[in-house]
Amino acid sequence: MTGAAATGTIRLEMRQPPEPGIQGRDPSQELPFERALERLEEVAQRLEAGDLELEAALAAFEEGVGLARRCAAQLREAERRIEVLTQEGDGWSERSFEVPEGEGS
Repeated sequence: MTGAAATGTIRLEMRQPPEPGIQGRDPSQELPFERALERLEEVAQRLEAGDLELEAALAAFEEGVGLARRCAAQLREAERRIEVLTQEGDGWSERSFEVPEGEGS
């Protein structure tokens, strides 16, 4: 036994509580793309402000990474659906989606 255990001392680690209603699950997996992107922007703004304590900043960063991955996965899925649903001639064919010049980001 360690000294702390022998004396009955218990150390609790304090963490920032999760948002209401999302305990025990990854909220980014349930958000529509637009809301996930909005939340990612909110997290980035909090991190850029630089006023978070280390643990809160790490938690925000982890949330941001999850949101970024979710958004990227949703975009890949949308691109895949566009490729699958592109029709040419009298049947459906797979073709990459191309943004016309000047309409991209």
